[in-house]
Amino acid sequence: MTRNRSVPLLFLLLLLCAGALSSGTLPPPEERALRAAESGAHPLRTTGPDGDLADLRPLGRMVGDAKVVGLGEATHSSHEFFALKHRVLRYLVEHEGFRTFALETSWSSGLRLDAYVRTGEGDPRRIMREEFQDTYAWWNTEEYLALVEWMRAYNVRHPEDPLRFMGDDFAYAGPEQYDRVLRYAARYRPDLLPRLTALYRGMRPTTSAGAYMKAYLDRPLAERRALAERAEEALSLLARQPIPAGATKDAHAWAVQHARALAQTARGYAFDFDDAEQLRASMGYRDRLMADNVAWWQERTGHKVLLSAHNSHISYQTSDPRYPRMQGAFLRERLGARYVSAAVTFGAGSFNATGPDGTARVHTVGAPPRGSTERFLNRVRPCDYLMDLRTTPAAARTWLNTPRPTRNIGTSYPERPHEVAPTASHDLLFHLHHVTPAHLLAPPT
Repeated sequence: MTRNRSVPLLFLLLLLCAGALSSGTLPPPEERALRAAESGAHPLRTTGPDGDLADLRPLGRMVGDAKVVGLGEATHSSHEFFALKHRVLRYLVEHEGFRTFALETSWSSGLRLDAYVRTGEGDPRRIMREEFQDTYAWWNTEEYLALVEWMRAYNVRHPEDPLRFMGDDFAYAGPEQYDRVLRYAARYRPDLLPRLTALYRGMRPTTSAGAYMKAYLDRPLAERRALAERAEEALSLLARQPIPAGATKDAHAWAVQHARALAQTARGYAFDFDDAEQLRASMGYRDRLMADNVAWWQERTGHKVLLSAHNSHISYQTSDPRYPRMQGAFLRERLGARYVSAAVTFGAGSFNATGPDGTARVHTVGAPPRGSTERFLNRVRPCDYLMDLRTTPAAARTWLNTPRPTRNIGTSYPERPHEVAPTASHDLLFHLHHVTPAHLLAPPT
């Protein structure tokens, strides 16, 4: 009797499903995408660096055997973004064998912080205050100080397997950078020293980092191009020489890379920034050299690298016509699938940025607008989460593969609108529902 009743009941259910299909009452594509995304979203316990890291275990599986992981940020100065970077670094160091933290700052600044992290040389507050100026001022924060001090403490406990800190950018080449190259020449190639000294004349900074960067841009274009040619001649002079007697292959490689970083700084300033095409070329040059520096460091040290930069720079695609190609695309070209890009987005909150009047201040944005990427991501889960964009169910991948308005806030605000397709731009995505301003340290006096 029961069995006979089940047949019409099953038939009725089939009819109801058919009716739903024909009447269009199934969830619309966005609702189906939300359900799919929720199934692939891994909740985060916290963004803070302390405490248990078990909730980041899925990240280890997602990273796999990557050599470089790019970890982004949707603003350049929010506490939760920087704290999350510290937390992810801690997890990757302790569980996945990562040993270098790379930051979107100058090569020479990275070397000063690397010396502190490795040996305890210097005061990290002073180093950051002196190095993180002008375009890099957003890094002079309590959050990055905590990250650097954690790296140093780790090295004290693990002197046989130390962590390293690198800067991959070009905008400032400190005086120590010139000293490194000239000291190498004095020791191993004294015959080259007079020529190298002459080529670098007038380029070594004699002021603070911020003042130097501003003054460099005030130089006539012809002078800036002449300085670039001189720095590139110095690089060529050093690079084309065989390894000198007494020098190791490693010492020679580092000396050449230091000279290359000096040439990158000079060439980076040698564009006509008043010309739209030249400006665009300069942006492409910058992202390429940052990728080159990270790839060089990874190959030379053998380290797995966590690369910290803006979401745009770690991306595979550009969302700004001023940027022809992004660092992430260059790294994917160099490393293939062993480069992994992880964006970090947010729903609402505050950040530090320069306003229209040129003054740095706190800005606040509310709930994301309808039709935006963040509006969708906010609805996936009520808590912060991580998802693998490569393996999340197809309905979610399809929705996230369509370019939509997405927050892309750099050093200034408001920023021009950006349309981003997350699955085409990144491999992984962290979404935070709310952010607060990073805690800026006192600027140089």
